[in-house]
Amino acid sequence: MKDSKKTGIYFHSNPNGSSGGLGFSDLEDYAKKLPEVGTIWNSESFPLEDHDTVAGKIKESGIDRIIIAGNTPGMVKPFFTEVLAQFGKNGDSLSLASFMEFGAVNNADIDKAKAILYCAVKDVPFEFAAIPEEKDVNPETLVIGGGIAGIQASLEIADAGKKVYLLERTGTIGGHMAMFDKTFPTLDCAACILTPKMVEVGQHSNIDLLTYSEVKGVNGEPGNYKVRILKKAKRVDISTCIGCGSCSAKCPGKAPSEFDSGISLRKAIYIPFPQAVPNKYLIDADSCIWVQSDGEKCGICVKFCPVNDCINLDAKDEEVEITVGNIIVATGFKTFDPNRAEQFGYGKYPNVLTSLELERLINAAGPTEGKITFRTQDKKENWVFTKDSESPKSVALIHCIGSRDENYNKYCSKVCCMYSLKLAHLVKEKLPDANVYEYYIDMRAFGKGYEEFYERIKNEGINVIRGRTAKVEQSNGHLLLRSEDIENDSLIEQEVDMVVLAVGLEPREDAKNIGEMLGISQTEDGWFNESNYISDPVTTDIGGITIAGVCQGPKDIPDTVVQASAAAARVLQSIIKGKVKGNIKDVSLQNIESKANKLYSMMEDKS
Repeated sequence: MKDSKKTGIYFHSNPNGSSGGLGFSDLEDYAKKLPEVGTIWNSESFPLEDHDTVAGKIKESGIDRIIIAGNTPGMVKPFFTEVLAQFGKNGDSLSLASFMEFGAVNNADIDKAKAILYCAVKDVPFEFAAIPEEKDVNPETLVIGGGIAGIQASLEIADAGKKVYLLERTGTIGGHMAMFDKTFPTLDCAACILTPKMVEVGQHSNIDLLTYSEVKGVNGEPGNYKVRILKKAKRVDISTCIGCGSCSAKCPGKAPSEFDSGISLRKAIYIPFPQAVPNKYLIDADSCIWVQSDGEKCGICVKFCPVNDCINLDAKDEEVEITVGNIIVATGFKTFDPNRAEQFGYGKYPNVLTSLELERLINAAGPTEGKITFRTQDKKENWVFTKDSESPKSVALIHCIGSRDENYNKYCSKVCCMYSLKLAHLVKEKLPDANVYEYYIDMRAFGKGYEEFYERIKNEGINVIRGRTAKVEQSNGHLLLRSEDIENDSLIEQEVDMVVLAVGLEPREDAKNIGEMLGISQTEDGWFNESNYISDPVTTDIGGITIAGVCQGPKDIPDTVVQASAAAARVLQSIIKGKVKGNIKDVSLQNIESKANKLYSMMEDKS
């Protein structure tokens, strides 16, 4: 049997001096009670200033093994490796206890963090010790969210012959991808890729499509969840609606089009977009004159509908309950609201746009049929885009709006650089004589073919300027950008006709509510937590619940599709086996300690 090692633990806070939402004081108190632990340090009281000082501390303590514990302990591992080398010790003398890796990110996860630390002390992998019991699984699955992630996961499970409920809160599946004109870096038509999958979902015998619906409550246990679903009243019978459009043509009620990102108006009775699935009309109660007047006004759509009893303006919401064994959460994201960043003039200057607004402007199916024009006011003073307006002669795209910024979101939204390059190419394609400028902080062209796309853009006459933009103002009928040019070490002012803000990605407003209903924890930024962000980015600590797509964190379309396929594989694996793992959070600290002790003893016996 090997001699017991004398262990030291170094608690490492993040570079900004924070341990995140997880307090280290409780963990330090816990570690002090472990017999193998001889010394405890932390980065606040013992900063890693130089190798000799740290080496002296280690020699003085008499320890022969060190565990670095924290959210990002790997950041200081090289430092300790060099220090231990002075004593002739190799990498076996150094271990990591990464709390973030296993989703222990706040004080609600303190017992899990203690278990991670205990396993590191015993030199036992946490996932080998924290194994929940298995439960029988219902073969039916609920997928929450009808974007590309939800569509992909649903199709893969349904194609395997298993029943899927696909729930979407809006009137159509497709999500944000349906709004895009092209995809980077191949510039393939987004609709050409997505709409065949949407149609397949709508026609699949194993998929029960629940649009205009929301999850209201979840009860039960892994493998047997009872889900309450609110089916909002569409006020149109989709089984008899023929989609003729007579109702919409006569409807006087209007509202900003969600699909066109608010740059055009739609009727109160509408189809979200021409390729919507289901391709049927529905009524928006908030803009319907009949609903808002309690039945005292309007009702024109009913008079002009050629199908008897197809429209029921007094229809009520309905609540149903389904039972499923697995739930895939694919709720997507929202874009950063640029009104929060007043310095860029969004909402103040009409021709400061968001990237998503430009996507709809460029799209041939958009309000201007693909023509890039200025925003103007209609007769009712609504700011909209029309194809009769003039086109800009210069366009600037500003990166990192709401991302990589201590005032808003510290993280990188990952897709903004590439979609901005794509948009610059499309603007130049539509307006070949226009001057197009890209203002970026760092170019993060990380994927397959992305760097090549960046080089291609530079050769197309796009002015690529590295520097942070400080402000957008109006001057002489133009928009004036005050920015920096890092490569030329100068401050610049640039007049343009149109500014496009590359808004970042954020968790949806309802992410917290969904997380609480399902028991899924969230990061400080609000993204859903996975069991292990390195080796298992789709499974959560709640048995039978997986995550896919941007609800887990910013990612592009290819990565979203891959993760959706992985989530579907996890579900099918449990269905085929007939069993699903229970909740990791239900495995007590004492049970994990006991399991780790047994595994440690087994390893000691073998050695």
